[in-house]
Amino acid sequence: MKRGILLLTTACALFAACSKPATETAAVETAVDATVRGAELLAPFKSDLKQALTSGMQEGPAAAIEVCSELAPGIAASLSVDGVKMGRSSHKLRNPDNAAPDWLVPLIDGYASGGNELVPHAVALDHGRTGYAEPIIVQPVCLTCHGTELDEGVAAQIAALYPEDQATGFNAGDFRGVFWVEFQE
Repeated sequence: MKRGILLLTTACALFAACSKPATETAAVETAVDATVRGAELLAPFKSDLKQALTSGMQEGPAAAIEVCSELAPGIAASLSVDGVKMGRSSHKLRNPDNAAPDWLVPLIDGYASGGNELVPHAVALDHGRTGYAEPIIVQPVCLTCHGTELDEGVAAQIAALYPEDQATGFNAGDFRGVFWVEFQE
């Protein structure tokens, strides 16, 4: 008898899952497509930035700070073409030019508070546009410039470039911020 009830329950669950309205299925497919597209658009930015930061760190923290202050905005700008806009942002900004677009603020707040799982999110925006964000997690190498204890020279260079810096005090594994992109569907 229990086996029969289990089979009936399983069959009902399968029927319910397969009989979702077409609009709900289409919405799920659209969200998956938007997530894939957002990840594709961000991949060159993340790759180019990582390569530049790795090269910078090989020369020392001062060069890595230069990458973040000078090269990173240029990389984002060079890839922000044909209606695509991208960048980085955080709940603890170093560079005020990286302030989040309005649609991104609730996602960042959710990530920072632990209310959002640290996974990518796609958001439907006005006029057929989509926003996509991927969380940035602090890696051990990031602690040189974003950790709780900074070298005196690193701290001085950051203070000179970013007098209102809030982007220190992190530990490896912490949520640091997001890579984001906006694009037309």
